[in-house]
Amino acid sequence: MRPDKRIFVTVLLLMASLAAGAQNCSSPFGETSLAANSAGMYVLGGWALANMAAGAYGWATFEGEKKYFSQMNLFWNVVNLSIAGIALYSNYSTDLSLMGEGELLAKHLKTERLFLINSGLDVGYMGAGFLLRHFSSGTEKRGDLLKGYGNAVILQGGFLLVFDMVMYFVMHDMRPGNVEPVAFALSSGALAAGIRMKF
Repeated sequence: MRPDKRIFVTVLLLMASLAAGAQNCSSPFGETSLAANSAGMYVLGGWALANMAAGAYGWATFEGEKKYFSQMNLFWNVVNLSIAGIALYSNYSTDLSLMGEGELLAKHLKTERLFLINSGLDVGYMGAGFLLRHFSSGTEKRGDLLKGYGNAVILQGGFLLVFDMVMYFVMHDMRPGNVEPVAFALSSGALAAGIRMKF
């Protein structure tokens, strides 16, 4: 099995463990929500570090299409690592004791919705990757670059699609059973979530 496929399979197994762990967790809602989000960010950060290491090696070792594939994987995952790091810093600096139930739920629903929106963007990334591959056949000078970059964007978009969808369903299943979001609005610079109670 190729190294990049081993990385992908390992991450999928970690995501499955995250989903199972979240469903079996009996901690208070706020703690469980934050812990699940942090676990996801560790998975994203681990994926980023592995791809950055493999990308740096490939960039220095290979030529042609593989060189550009490795290069884009490195560039892309600098961003992934930054996102994971910022999210983890935010999670660990959050004092749940200062937040009411409504604030905790609004934060959870905002995160849940963000994963769903990102999954739509991930499909766009994959489409852009296929477009780059298509354009690669029309130019000899930049063919390797476009094909290598296109393959990398397809790989990264595919991973992120799986990641974001798993995280969305984990967060969705964690939501208290008697509420559902009906609207999201920005009010006074803060997110306000419309909530409908089910009885």
